[in-house]
Amino acid sequence: MKKTTKIILTIIAVAAFLGILFFLQSNERDYGMAITIIEKSAIYAVVAVSMNLLNGFTGLFSLGQAGFMAIGAYTFSILAIPVASRPSVYYATGINPVIAGAELPIPLAMIAGGLVAALFAAIIGFPILRLKSDYLAIATLGFSEIIRAIIASPQMNTITNGSFGLKKIPEFSGLIVVILVAAICIAIMVLLINSTFGRAFKAIREDEIAAEAMGINLLRHKQTAFIISSFFAGIGGAMLARFMRSIDSNTFKIALTYDILLIVVIGGMGSVTGSIIASFLVTASKEQWLRFFDQPLTIAGVNIPFFKTGLRMVVFSILLMVVVLFFRRGIMGQNEFSWDGLVRIIKRIPTLFKRKKKEDVA
Repeated sequence: MKKTTKIILTIIAVAAFLGILFFLQSNERDYGMAITIIEKSAIYAVVAVSMNLLNGFTGLFSLGQAGFMAIGAYTFSILAIPVASRPSVYYATGINPVIAGAELPIPLAMIAGGLVAALFAAIIGFPILRLKSDYLAIATLGFSEIIRAIIASPQMNTITNGSFGLKKIPEFSGLIVVILVAAICIAIMVLLINSTFGRAFKAIREDEIAAEAMGINLLRHKQTAFIISSFFAGIGGAMLARFMRSIDSNTFKIALTYDILLIVVIGGMGSVTGSIIASFLVTASKEQWLRFFDQPLTIAGVNIPFFKTGLRMVVFSILLMVVVLFFRRGIMGQNEFSWDGLVRIIKRIPTLFKRKKKEDVA
């Protein structure tokens, strides 16, 4: 396909996508559920790509994403909640005078959340990045739980509001803003992956000994990947706080990390577009498409016993098993979306039907 054709198709696709977003936003009352799914999917896409940067492109198995999201979310919320609203938020234990009057504009507060998460990553990165494989995963998972315990501890009541959580967090002004912030974050990570640093990350993933022999400083590049991944996880946490408008320590349980890891695996370890596609598919499946199975079903006056609350997650788990069995490297593998690839897939469809007909005749 010619380059000009690809550009035209890309412009048309972006224009159509923006048109859908504007339509949904202008009809928010009728399409509230769809807007919620898209916003949540966009937030998860940012965190999934940040996790893929570390796990898929650098080959480091980290499970600390929820902890860095918590740091980013709480830092953002503490700095972004309007000063006038803070007495009603910290009504139980009061607020620390150091942060009582500290308020930043929302964009700066989000960046601050990412920077604080990156700072924590820099502090713990030096000792734990010397670990490998399962040991690194256990260490980062432990760090995530330590952060959650500290946030909920009584000693932090005047800062994090302890078990009461934080409320009255400024929300997004619209669906377009969520998509724009997510697009900027993902675009920056894509530029990084395609840079010299990104090529070094991939070399470490493929073979650490060969990468070191080529002059790549393993520890420095691992730390860089870890810090950058944590920064965008912190931004993702800030976005989640804006989406939810209220957070507490239970928002960032281990299950959140597993959800993000699930998206990365389903999309493909080492594929940015795979993480984006999987975030929308997984979120939409869990939040809406499969809710049919949680509702009682009656056919010809007979109540089907299996259709009740909880069946949705059973069906979701079965579908995940099917996807993993048939797409062992994920939906995209290590590939990225391209118009040429889409055309090849479309051209294969008729051949599949022809092959099926021949098998039926035989």
